[in-house]
Amino acid sequence: MFRFVAPVSIALLAGAAITLTQSGSGPAPAVAVPAPAMAAELRAGAPLDTAVFAGGCFWGIEAVFEHVRGVRSAVSGYAGGKTTSPSYEDVSTGSTGHAESVRVVYDPGVLSYGQLLQVFFSVAHDPTQLNRQGPDHGTQYRSAIFYRTPDQQRAAEAYVRQLTAAKTFAKPIVTQIVPLTAFYPAEEYHQDYIVHHPNQPYIVYNDAPKVENLWVRSPELYQ
Repeated sequence: MFRFVAPVSIALLAGAAITLTQSGSGPAPAVAVPAPAMAAELRAGAPLDTAVFAGGCFWGIEAVFEHVRGVRSAVSGYAGGKTTSPSYEDVSTGSTGHAESVRVVYDPGVLSYGQLLQVFFSVAHDPTQLNRQGPDHGTQYRSAIFYRTPDQQRAAEAYVRQLTAAKTFAKPIVTQIVPLTAFYPAEEYHQDYIVHHPNQPYIVYNDAPKVENLWVRSPELYQ
């Protein structure tokens, strides 16, 4: 498991992002969301499980989940489309139907699927933005949960209903909840991108604040 940067360093990067956010750019602020009412119990001794999420550029989503306690790996890739083994250039056209996604492998004895959902909706992205996320536009940046099992589908749908009933967000949630048909890992240069390019302006303004928000809002889950 990698370590991105120390929390103090993340805070400095997030501070730089505040100025950009105030000027109308940068990521949306994190939202305090309740724990899922239909949260799965921890299952000691259970085999590793997999979840797949999409919510804008996969660099930031991957970085957030890599810092969640109980996550064994997070891989950037493509899901939800019709093209087999697409390239980044293919997906970027918006014509393949794929979304930039992240495959999360986690330990159900340490972390529940419900907790993954809570992280996804609170700090990883803004689920009210349709076919975009921050500065990125197009269906390839849509918000989506790709469920692998009926249990994941029920949990995701129930959580969206819960957040909607509680009026957690000022705007409607537009997250798609659809079956996972295939996941294609992205090119190697996209993996752990935030680790290799921590000072890139896009990372500083859009992704580092997400990791910072995870640390601030859910310290019990941060690693």
